Amino acid sequence: MKSLFLTMIIATTLTAGSIYDFKVAGLDGTDIDFSKYKGQKIMVVNTASFCGNTPQYKDLEALYEKYKGKLVIIGFPANNFGAQEPGTGNEIKEFCTKNYGVTFPMAEKVSVKGDDVAPIYKYLSEQAAAKGLADPVKWNFGKFLIDEKGNLVATFSPKTQPMSEEILKWLN
Repeated sequence: MKSLFLTMIIATTLTAGSIYDFKVAGLDGTDIDFSKYKGQKIMVVNTASFCGNTPQYKDLEALYEKYKGKLVIIGFPANNFGAQEPGTGNEIKEFCTKNYGVTFPMAEKVSVKGDDVAPIYKYLSEQAAAKGLADPVKWNFGKFLIDEKGNLVATFSPKTQPMSEEILKWLN
């Protein structure tokens, strides 16, 4: 009985709050307020400028443009894997804009794993675990998909391409 009670308390703690409670600093100097995206799907992606997956920026931008108004993509530069995002905020912003024409919101660089994990990534990883979804934060370009009501509905590995059928089925 104690174990069931403890499990219920842990489950409640893990699912407390909402994605809409988060505000994060953006690369452009403004805040990214997740409550502004109620009614849209949200894809959260940890990014890096010097990774084998970096070309995904191109398809992330294409996905963002194709589903604008229905989907927002928010990139979170992180230097957790292979030191593949060493740049400053300005360097990251310039790289993304110049090389991939990124217009979707980009947050300031954060930690997506470890003791100093950003609160939003802690929340998303806990949500994934509570729903039995795989934690996609195993490398750069792991993806979380949140539905229009703020519920985490899917996670995608770093290797899953943004325009893949695996992702598009959630958007059509």
